[in-house]
Parts: sequence; C-alpha cells; structure tokens
Amino acid sequence: MLRRSVFTILLTILGAPITVFSDTLLVDELESAQTSTSSRPARGMTMDKVASTWGEPESRLSPVGDPPIARWEYSDFVVYFEYQNVIHSVLKP
Repeated sequence: MLRRSVFTILLTILGAPITVFSDTLLVDELESAQTSTSSRPARGMTMDKVASTWGEPESRLSPVGDPPIARWEYSDFVVYFEYQNVIHSVLKP
C-alpha cells in the first residue's frame, strides 16, 4: 500500500507539469483560432445574410429538436442556427 502511494505521488509530481504544459499549448491555439470570427458568421446573423456573404453551403442539415437547430457545412467551418439566426459557428479540424 505504501509503495503504491509513493509511486502515485511521484508520478503526479513528475508527470503533471508536462501534461499541463502540453494541454495549455493546445487550448491556447484552439482558443485563438476560434475567437477569430472575421472568416466565419457571427452570432445573430440570419440565414439569408450568411448565404449572401459566404454563398451556398456544401450541405444543409434539416432542423431537429425544439427549438429547431439546423446545421450548414462549409469547407472551412460549420454554422449552427436556431430558427433563422446563427447561434454558433466553428472551424473544422
């Protein structure tokens, strides 16, 4: 039991800084990419405005749920609509 506790403590002390550093770099990169909204639709835009600005999407998925959520897929990003307004847009990986 004592060996297991010492091993766990050592693993935590030695492994944690590397893991935290790696996770932080990935999160920072994703946050900076996701916060740049100049190349994708902003929250509140209408479907008509999105279509006139970025053109027709590669695919349109029909609304599902209540409230109805629709999804339009473009080559670089995906746009989610609630009714006729953008609620979120995300970059594709």
